Order: sequence, then structure tokens, then C-alpha cells
Amino acid sequence: MHKITFIPGDGIGPEISNLAKRCLAAMGVQVEWEEVIAGEEAVKRFDTPLPDSTIQSIRKNKVAIKGPITTPVGGGFRSVNVQMRQELGLYACLRPYKSFAGTKSRYRDIDLVVIRENSEDLYAGIEFKQGEEDTRKIIADIQRLKGSEVSPDSAISIKPISRCASERIFRFAFEYAKKNGRRKITAVHKANIMKYTDGLFLGMGREISREYPEIEFEDRIVDNMCMQLILKPERYDVLVLPNLYGDIISDLCAGLVGGLGMSPGANIGDDIALFEPTHGSAPKYKGKNKVNPTAMLLSVVLMLRHLKENAAAERLEKAIQEVIREGKVVTYDLGGSAGTKEMGEEIIKQCEMQN
Repeated sequence: MHKITFIPGDGIGPEISNLAKRCLAAMGVQVEWEEVIAGEEAVKRFDTPLPDSTIQSIRKNKVAIKGPITTPVGGGFRSVNVQMRQELGLYACLRPYKSFAGTKSRYRDIDLVVIRENSEDLYAGIEFKQGEEDTRKIIADIQRLKGSEVSPDSAISIKPISRCASERIFRFAFEYAKKNGRRKITAVHKANIMKYTDGLFLGMGREISREYPEIEFEDRIVDNMCMQLILKPERYDVLVLPNLYGDIISDLCAGLVGGLGMSPGANIGDDIALFEPTHGSAPKYKGKNKVNPTAMLLSVVLMLRHLKENAAAERLEKAIQEVIREGKVVTYDLGGSAGTKEMGEEIIKQCEMQN
């Protein structure tokens, strides 16, 4: 029996996350669910988007799955996803991208893994608002220490990259590659310009790579990496990136396999793992039974493998592949006319047929 924290999410979150629960039940995986909330509903009930009870539940159970949560743009509360990663020490974001026959994509046979450092970089949330006294002090300090002119009406964001976090993410990546039979790791950076921050990140990748001579190591500048992924994605295997680049490249890779609806994710720490689709909460589609549930269900596949329920993971992935390959009961982005519920029901049916 696995005890798992369940967070339904906002917008389309409850529609797709409840399908995830039903898939596990259909395969006979024994789960005791502990449901908690975060995001908009939590703000309404607890006046905070991330209640202590939600964090405590994840810490206790060590495994959680969540639907997407809305992040206000340009104001409102801070990203709940970022807060969770920082509160729970989920330093590694794991996002596999794999082509499925039947998807609407210009590419075939994509098999890439993006490993993104979750705790640092510009997503650390160290920001200073334009016009405030602290911001003016920082601008003055920059001018005093570096002799660099910064416009006095600037806002400031700080980009920390540490040796310890960089070492940790590269070690995670090499261990992942070793356990999963991956052949090559590519460090992605902008060390030609940001020589101290991205330079440190790249340097740690080179240092850790010496401990894994059986795995090829290379590096690419991030803008060139974007072009390379469009021109010849087959040359790449596991990509390791700082936080911001990892977020951007993740969406690019999603485009290679048919979109965000095909993109699962996991956020992993030393003893806690949180699984979620990489797409947002799509509030305009809430309750419309329209969106593709695949990313959510592939996140369940990742969770099952983490729980060492490998047979169930294979069954669910095969069920998803078969439904998409047939193309009869799939959502609009996959060229069909089925709704979220109908596609989910078809995947559940395939899971049951494999019993």
C-alpha cells in the first residue's frame, strides 16, 4: 500500500488529476490517497496559496502528485510550484520527451530527457522592485563595487548559482543516465557571457563528468542549443540546465513531441518526489472537457517507476501509446474530437484489458 499526497490543482487540474487516480485503481495499484489543496482554492479557504498542512502532508508521505496550479502573471501570489520546490528541497526537475505514434508533430523518434536545476538561478525569487529604497541601495552598491552604470529606475533580479547546487544536479543527472542506460549528457549554459555564474555551472559539469567516463559529456551554449534541437534533435540525449534555461528548453522539447499535452514532469529531492504535468492550469478550458490528459497520465508513469511499480508503469504507458496510435478517441490537439473524460476512459479501458 502506497500513501500518496494528492493535490487536484486549479483550472483543468481536477479533471485530469482525477483520471490519474482512476488509472491506478484500474490497474489494481494499492494507494491510500491524502487529498490536500494549493493554489486558488487554498487562497479562498486559508488565505494562502500554499497551506502548511499541504507541505506537511508531502513531507510525511514522501510522494505527491498534483494537477497544474494557476500562477498570476505580473502580480498576485508567487508561483506555488516554485515555493513547493524550495520548501521541500526538490532540486531536480526531470522531464522526459518521447515521440508517440499518432501525435501531430513534425518529428519522429524523439527521446530526450531534460534535467533542470530547480533551486537557484533567476527563479530563486530574489527580486527588488523598481523605485524602492532597497533597490536604490543595491543599484548604488553595484555602481560602487563594479563601476557599472545601472539606470536608477531599474528593477533588480539576482541570479545565484552555487557550487554545491551545481554539483548536486550534475551528480543526479549522471546517476540517472547510468541507471537508465542513457549514452550522453549535454550541459547547457551561457558561460561565454555569464562567466562567473554559468561558468561555475559548466565547470562543475566537467568536474563531475570525470567520475563517469562511460558517459559522454559535452556542452552547448543555450541559444545554439535551441537551434540544434530544431535541426538535429537525434544527436542529443540528456540535457542538464540551470533553472531558467531549463524552463525554456522544456517547452521547446515539448514542441518536438506534439505539445505540452504530451509532457510529463517530476520534481525530486533527496527523499521526496512530486509528480505533475509540465503545462499550466488553462483556466479558459476549465470544465469544458477539452484538454489532453496525456501529460498528467505520463506523470503517473514516472511516479509508478519511482515507487518501483514497474509492471504497472509499463501497462499504463502502453495503454496511452495504443490509444494515441489508434487515434479514434483522442482530444483535438491529437487530431480527434473526444473530450478529456472520453480519452481518459479509453486509456483506463486499455489498462483493464491488459489484466
